[in-house]
Amino acid sequence: MSIVLGADAAGLRLKDLVKDFLLKESFDVVDVSTDGQDFVDVTLAVASEVNKNDQNLGIVIDAYGAGPFMVATKIKGMVAAEVSDERSAYMTRGHNNSRMITMGAEIVGDELAKNIAKGFVNGKYDGGRHQIRVDMLNKMC
Repeated sequence: MSIVLGADAAGLRLKDLVKDFLLKESFDVVDVSTDGQDFVDVTLAVASEVNKNDQNLGIVIDAYGAGPFMVATKIKGMVAAEVSDERSAYMTRGHNNSRMITMGAEIVGDELAKNIAKGFVNGKYDGGRHQIRVDMLNKMC
């Protein structure tokens, strides 16, 4: 499993902080960010890497999280969530089998961003009754 990270200019600093945290936690991290990238391009790059392996997860950071979320939900088969708290990050894995989250550097602080990433990557899909909803989401787009 790889954690694929990306950020536009507004999210680079926070992305680097999250990247360092995940590396210290011994996760395999793939960073697709380049300077000056628009959130649309970086979200598409993260989604492309996430889709290379069913176990991969993605995190995109921009100023507010809304833009990358809108992009991710346009990609067939991608279940994504915009999150700004640890519980939502964890639960979106458990109940929605989300493979990507987005967050805003203008919304969450440093410690919260690390906790969000931790909750997301440590979350496990519960399956069961939630699979009906996941199947409906995966048929969209």
